Amino acid sequence: MNLDGAAVLVTGASSGIGAALVPKLAARGAVVGLVARRADRLEAVLAECREHTPGSRMWTADLANPARVEEVALAAWDAFGGLDCLVNNAGIPARVPVTELTPERVAHVMDVNFHAPVRMSLALLARMLDRGRGEIVNVSSLGGRLGIAHEAAYCASKFALCGWSEAMAIDLAGTPLVVKLVLPGPIETEIWDQPGNAPALYDGPLVPATDCADAIVAAITTEGFEFYTPEEGPFGSQRDVVIGKTQDPDSFLALMADLARDAD
Repeated sequence: MNLDGAAVLVTGASSGIGAALVPKLAARGAVVGLVARRADRLEAVLAECREHTPGSRMWTADLANPARVEEVALAAWDAFGGLDCLVNNAGIPARVPVTELTPERVAHVMDVNFHAPVRMSLALLARMLDRGRGEIVNVSSLGGRLGIAHEAAYCASKFALCGWSEAMAIDLAGTPLVVKLVLPGPIETEIWDQPGNAPALYDGPLVPATDCADAIVAAITTEGFEFYTPEEGPFGSQRDVVIGKTQDPDSFLALMADLARDAD
């Protein structure tokens, strides 16, 4: 799609990948809707966007609140007279050994990382179809293709988002709507250092959020369904790592368990 003149709604826009992404979209001519919980941070990012597209707007929302998710989606549609693209980017971590997880914490992670993208997409789906165009970009994670030690809840939410995206793309084949799936690897964001989370087992290099934002812009504007960012990670091609895991899951699980024991 052509971003010049497009209206794009981005969740998780107050920091990290989202905060790096929305000014890039605005610089390409898109009017951007920013969604996140922290109004002060959103205002700072919005000011950057308005340097390029003064019509950009923001909505503060806790995406764990189902009613608020749908309310924001429809408010943005009405404010911009339609949306050309929805980027479901918001996400929270849950780095806790599975033996210490509670059903309530798992449900909260699923609400933000999976149910919110689903609800926001469904709120806009019929309107996009009636309008005859639209693109939905779901930002999952390499942890949506690979199990990670101490991240059962997070991986569950991101695996679910991958499966939802694939089936959604299949169901919408032949319609004017396009679905994209972005799988970030180790990106430099606040997700690595959050209260109530164990230290990450991964201690390798982190990719700047701006690089990931560039990859999302490329995903929006080019052909294809699945996009890894970065394409090359600490263990080589991210796609090849996922393929290798699916070909020999027992070896993958044994390797990951050994790494987790060594780290602990």
